[in-house]
Amino acid sequence: MSSLSGLPTPPLLKGELFEDYLQDFPLKASDGVKLGLVDLSSCRSAQYERKMGQTELSYYLPSRQSGVNDMYLHLGFRAPGQFVRRERVSAVWAILRLRHPLMCARVEMHGYDDVRFVYDAPLSPEDAFADADANLEYRRQSKDELIDAYLNGSRTLSDSRLSYLIISVPKEDVAMPTPPRTPSPSRTAREIAVPPEDEAERQFELLICAMHFLGDGMALHQFANDFFSLLGSEKSDVELNAVLAQEWQNRWGNTDQDNVLPPALEDNMPLPDVGFRRAAANVDFQLSQQKLVGGQGFPRKKTPNNCKAHGVSISAALFAISNIAWARVGGGTKELPAIMYSALNLRPYFTVKRPSPWDSYWFLAIGYFNVILPNFLPSEGSAESAFWHRARQAKEQSARAAKHPLEDDEREKGTWVPPAHSSEPPKESILPARAKVSTAALIGLSLLGNLDGIYKHGAFPAIQLHTLTTGSRQRHGAMLLFGYTFKGKLWISLGYDQNGFADGVVEKFWKESLDCVEEFLG
Repeated sequence: MSSLSGLPTPPLLKGELFEDYLQDFPLKASDGVKLGLVDLSSCRSAQYERKMGQTELSYYLPSRQSGVNDMYLHLGFRAPGQFVRRERVSAVWAILRLRHPLMCARVEMHGYDDVRFVYDAPLSPEDAFADADANLEYRRQSKDELIDAYLNGSRTLSDSRLSYLIISVPKEDVAMPTPPRTPSPSRTAREIAVPPEDEAERQFELLICAMHFLGDGMALHQFANDFFSLLGSEKSDVELNAVLAQEWQNRWGNTDQDNVLPPALEDNMPLPDVGFRRAAANVDFQLSQQKLVGGQGFPRKKTPNNCKAHGVSISAALFAISNIAWARVGGGTKELPAIMYSALNLRPYFTVKRPSPWDSYWFLAIGYFNVILPNFLPSEGSAESAFWHRARQAKEQSARAAKHPLEDDEREKGTWVPPAHSSEPPKESILPARAKVSTAALIGLSLLGNLDGIYKHGAFPAIQLHTLTTGSRQRHGAMLLFGYTFKGKLWISLGYDQNGFADGVVEKFWKESLDCVEEFLG
């Protein structure tokens, strides 16, 4: 992926920035740390690691080749230029990376069942700052250019770069010539924040990039809120660097630490890992899968107030939107219902509480559930009554799933292989016999709910967020509909593999979806 860089500047000397900023804001000797040029000879390198859990592996293994499921969160905002200076952004980025160590860990793969997070503790606040600054890039691109490059260009993230931050000023908002392209994300010259350092308000684009096996949408949005709460706070740059120093001191200034890396999902809901339990869980999963009947799928190439009045949420309504829209497109046989899947937040089920300061919210905590609805339009009654009835059906099925979370199977891990041929007769299945039926899923829905409950806009009054778009790199033939409310409005977006579907069918479905939103929710 290529990018537009800022103007090159000499490399930052370790300690130089902190020495300049903190000469008028010294820390007390009792604080045990001095920002500035630090003698690292007395510092000990500390490395921590843990194996990925099964759910993390299910995201990591398929991502290795082309970055399938690599997440992004775009936020468009207006702010005075002084709030988005590179030094200020780097300090905030460094503070949050200290709080959430998985973001600056790396991955080492020793085998399909032995993939590890490895985290090298920063030797000093300056070390943490330099690491954050190395994973920050300034560009001059529009929102669409940023997202397109991330989704369709070469991969931004890697096993040695699990998170990345990009800030851009659109070309039309910069009264200076565009510099030449430079390679990204690996680069030899450090870009600077766009000048000027004045109070003139301008448009900025933020792209937060993170591996999906690090966390989920809840972590991504909570992180964005914390980022803007620090960036748009009344704290001066000097005070933010003092916060960084204190964050480092709390974690690494004294003794060796335990529990540095957040545990895997399975360790947050501990159960005895014995063979019988795993076998029982597998049977339970297979039985639940046998209940699924769905035969709808987009033709592929081989290559809010209204909802409350009807007793459903926006999320339930979006299942019905997709269902009615697909039925109106006229795809698939009417006899087979449509399966749609979505993510289930498992954080409320966690029983392990992490002690401060190692209580990071950056960890993966999702399962999946299915909603099955008919694939036909009613011949009697109004379309509106049918729509709200199906929305209530989606609500009921979602509620049942929340009481019985399940995990993905081996195919989703990317480790499934066909069984070897054997001369022995096949073993009789313990599962009840039933006729083979299609279990194809029509579409996935990522339903994030009301994001205004996460973003505390009053905490950063100088920064005005106005646009939010989120998504991930898609695998071949994949499609995912995102739905959420933000700034009091309903936002929906569709991410899909453009080369994976028959010509025109996705466009027809999208048009019908928008028409359904206007018809039933408008």
